[in-house]
Amino acid sequence: MILLTAQNISKTYMERKVLNDVSFFLNEGDKVGIVGINGTGKSTLLRILAGAEESDSGEVIRTNGIRVSYLPQIPEFGESGSVLSQVLAHLPDDLKHSKEYEAKSVLDKMGISDCERDISTLSGGEKRRAGIAAALIQPSDVLLLDEPTNHIDNETAQLLEDLLLKYRGAIVMVTHDRYFLNKICRKIAEIDRGSLYVCDGNYSDYLAQKAQREADAEAAERKNKSLYRRELEWISRGARARGTKSKDRIERFEALKNRDIPVESEKLKLQSVSSRLGKKTIEIENISKSIDGKPLITDFSYMISRDARIGIVGHNGAGKSTFLKMLIGQVQPDSGRIVLGDTVNIGYFSQECESMDPSLRVIEYIRETADRVQTPDGTVTASQMLERFLFTPELQWNRIEKLSGGERKRLYLLKILMTAPNILLLDEPTNDLDIATLTILEDYLENFSGAVIAVSHDRYFLDKMADEIFEFKNGVCTRFNGNYSDYAEKAAESDTDSVKTKKKTEKKERVYTGKTKLRFSFKEQREYDTIDDDIAALEQAIADTEKEIAANTSDYVKLQELSDKKDELEQQLSDKMDRWVYLNDLAERIAKGETI
Repeated sequence: MILLTAQNISKTYMERKVLNDVSFFLNEGDKVGIVGINGTGKSTLLRILAGAEESDSGEVIRTNGIRVSYLPQIPEFGESGSVLSQVLAHLPDDLKHSKEYEAKSVLDKMGISDCERDISTLSGGEKRRAGIAAALIQPSDVLLLDEPTNHIDNETAQLLEDLLLKYRGAIVMVTHDRYFLNKICRKIAEIDRGSLYVCDGNYSDYLAQKAQREADAEAAERKNKSLYRRELEWISRGARARGTKSKDRIERFEALKNRDIPVESEKLKLQSVSSRLGKKTIEIENISKSIDGKPLITDFSYMISRDARIGIVGHNGAGKSTFLKMLIGQVQPDSGRIVLGDTVNIGYFSQECESMDPSLRVIEYIRETADRVQTPDGTVTASQMLERFLFTPELQWNRIEKLSGGERKRLYLLKILMTAPNILLLDEPTNDLDIATLTILEDYLENFSGAVIAVSHDRYFLDKMADEIFEFKNGVCTRFNGNYSDYAEKAAESDTDSVKTKKKTEKKERVYTGKTKLRFSFKEQREYDTIDDDIAALEQAIADTEKEIAANTSDYVKLQELSDKKDELEQQLSDKMDRWVYLNDLAERIAKGETI
């Protein structure tokens, strides 16, 4: 049963078309994740589906009686009132009393046990969790969630996973949490250049399907390029015959020449940019810190290595961000000291993101830091770096006020990297960044020559970047070797044997199996060595047959035999040309050292 249909939806913001004639339908029980580059219209589509925003054209049709619950990126609460009353505020009056127990239960699972606290006293992360509770207790057949895992810690994200797995209605959510997408979703909808592409399966299935589509398009384009080169040679030599088939071949050449070239997927291309880092980095000596009588860190010492990859986890309010602020000198420890080496150049990515002048143009904002930067590939200008961050030349001259929240985060990240830091401190870098940016950021950090310390709730990100985990809990910082999955396994050693077995199985599935170099088989090698001569012989045989046809126009029996022979030779040539394309493509891939 179809619950909701969006037909031919279009939406333009400030002359920028984010949705172009998009159609989407939601069936009963669907679990859909929406992905795409920041600024492509993911949140816009969700708001239109929720009825919180109007489209420029098209319509959203809901089946009669369908109830929709919507969690926006910034939950809407009153300025004051108890948390419980605010969570219940959007419910009909006749349901508020009966839903009170459920609201308290969900809030408790979300880490808010005191329901009578005034809503104004909640932190941003706590308001996010209260917003999740408000959305979950709303009677609904469709749940629309915009970045539900932003600003919540890892344990809360796992609890939310469990709650959504039990939810019996349909779900549509925008999220960058790849483990979350994998576990919850059964369809992935990608928004790209105003269009919507839907893939069946979870996030891993989507990646496989997308990779196959791109590989097919790339293979088809390689084939067309090879055919075009050969046909160009033929055209340049001059057609040896002027019959109908020659005209067909000329038309084929023109079609190849004017073909549509597949548009490559937009990808960030970050070059590792850093300054020299000496032997002395950051020394942490017996630091302690409390806020309002609550201990955040007690008597902690550590020497940060030059190539450290440290992930920091813990509940909201445990002191993770405060620790980073102590490292940059923004907050002073109550006792102990932090000593920085002479060559240390810290790049600090703040969770809050710095204030940006909305009237500045994008390129002006970057040029405030540097007009050019030195990379391993040479000097790169601010404009070129912006292009690598998916800011097209046109977008570079847009004012910052026209950017989406995610695009501003991406711009802020670029500004940090343009300072050529040799130690990166990242405070929740995954919030509001799209998956494409996160993927390339992870690759960038792998090649970054300095130290990286990141506070993050994104389990996938921590698995990729960290080789050591710091857990902040009850005023104590505990260190664990390995990435997030290793930490989670060690932290859960008291769990049941079945849970341990499951985690070990999942870990084994991540083991790299190895690859072998691509190469010709013996038969393919022999065919590759002789195929050019075979093609030339077939082309000559066709030319000879065409001459015989021209000389026997009055002998209809002979003419039919020659015509059949020519058709057979042309089919053989067509088959041989397909093999030529395949073998030459394979030879190019072998020369590049590709593996299978």
